[in-house]
Amino acid sequence: MRDDEVTPRVLYHRRREFLALGAGSVVTAAALSFARPARAADEPSLPLLPNVKKGPFATDEAQTPYTDVTHYNNYYEFGTGKGDPGASAGAFPTRPWKVTFDGEIGKPQTVDIDELMKWAPLEERIYRMRCVEAWSMVIPWVGMPFGEIIRRLEPTPKAKYVAFTGLFDAQKMPGQRLGVLAWPYVEGLRLDEATHPHGFKGIKAITKVSFVEKQPPTTWSRMASDEYGFYANVNPDVDHPRWSQARERRIGEFFKRKTLPFNGYADQVAHLYAGMDLKKFY
Repeated sequence: MRDDEVTPRVLYHRRREFLALGAGSVVTAAALSFARPARAADEPSLPLLPNVKKGPFATDEAQTPYTDVTHYNNYYEFGTGKGDPGASAGAFPTRPWKVTFDGEIGKPQTVDIDELMKWAPLEERIYRMRCVEAWSMVIPWVGMPFGEIIRRLEPTPKAKYVAFTGLFDAQKMPGQRLGVLAWPYVEGLRLDEATHPHGFKGIKAITKVSFVEKQPPTTWSRMASDEYGFYANVNPDVDHPRWSQARERRIGEFFKRKTLPFNGYADQVAHLYAGMDLKKFY
């Protein structure tokens, strides 16, 4: 698969500009997963978060090696190369850090990250992660159930969606100086997805979480709405306009494997999309 087949057209055709200006790098800053993945067999000796309990969700599939998890990433705020995050993750400051909660909630507030981490017990979950670029990993994460955060904030009946906004700071995130995306990075979930244990969206360095009545915009649907929809559910029966979604490459493996509906979590989440045309709502 060529570079232009896995990179959005608007970015691929500006690749010479990326190379001329130079790419930055990234820390794997957690969204509401607050820290680095839990320790894997090939991981160097790093301090672990205290008082982390085993969560109820795991898999018996082999976990992706720590080196691959930390050196094959997408984080355009720091550059477009998969290896950029691992090259300079330590340069990005994650303290002090605050998250603002606003919109249709009874308790709007701004919370320091260390205080936020006390809202619910930290737990480890092991999930499959499948990228629309047709590669996947199995990763242990440490975080807290977003449903617990939502419960504390007391959403009003008008709250139908959750909108996430990432950090916009071109001094700390040099990739934002290039204008390759419309900054800051934004994502969104329906409220029922956000409260579900398997609900997901890939946003990092969250600074604001807004509860809204109407479907919020997302960065990639803004950039290429014909390729990237709001829901981000990879459907093996519906090809991306530029490549097949029927198979994927598990990082660390040589041969491709079949892509499973809802990334293998159909039993848990398919009901959230019952009656929807999944070719239209992708």
